[in-house]
Amino acid sequence: MYQNLSPSRRAYEITARVLLYLCSGLTCVLLLFLIGYIFYKGVPGISWSFLTTAESVLNDTVGILPAIINTLYVIVISLIIVLPLGVGGAIYLTEYARNRRLVEIIEFATETLAGIPSIIYALVGNIIFCVSLQLGKTLIAGSLTLVIMTLPTIIRTTQESLKTVPQSYREGSLGLGSGKWHMIRTVVLPSSVDGIVTGCILAVGRIVGESAILMYTVSVSTMMQDFSTIENFLKSSGATLTVALYVYAKERADFAVAFSIATILLILTVVINLAASLAGKKLKR
Repeated sequence: MYQNLSPSRRAYEITARVLLYLCSGLTCVLLLFLIGYIFYKGVPGISWSFLTTAESVLNDTVGILPAIINTLYVIVISLIIVLPLGVGGAIYLTEYARNRRLVEIIEFATETLAGIPSIIYALVGNIIFCVSLQLGKTLIAGSLTLVIMTLPTIIRTTQESLKTVPQSYREGSLGLGSGKWHMIRTVVLPSSVDGIVTGCILAVGRIVGESAILMYTVSVSTMMQDFSTIENFLKSSGATLTVALYVYAKERADFAVAFSIATILLILTVVINLAASLAGKKLKR
């Protein structure tokens, strides 16, 4: 491999390769250590009753079923709203917008918003949704705030994916008589589905791992909510898994339960990412 290189160049290439392998190995070791440590501490505390019951002082039980339900609620509601908005906005900016100056300004704005700390979104969401719109501290207010936070990420990842589709694909489809929307729906979107799925995975990761926004716009209650009616459904509030983890670790110093919740969070994130990847492969096929 290095026969045709000079001795100094050969030494440089070998050193660079060794450093790259060392960095990659160190990253993998740290990741495996963190995951292994969390599982080591958390798996012994996981049981069927822990997953399927609610916390009760009278019954002396500790359960995270309300937190699991609230987490799934927030994920589903947020994705239902943010995916059409994000993908639609990216399609408009890439395929329809003609004012390049305006597109550049919007792209700069989305990149800036994607890097803003979540605590700022929490304050804005509290003011807009909880106070101004009088939604109160509810799961729907938290979901809408998460939509605002993840929308720039969805737009940018989808837009970059759309830009990677060769222009010849568009020209060929239009040359065969397809309309603009038909070309986008049948040629461009299937070719860029990987980027859309990546944006979805990134959004889910931010939603699942968010705590500041939900503490400001929802609540830290670990009690079971009543979802029997639409009114109760819209007014429901409660801690998600990340907020429950904070409550048990910070306020109650119950690190055994906190590690168990962290383990459930890791498993849930992996399951959702695998499901998104499989869905993306099926859609692309």
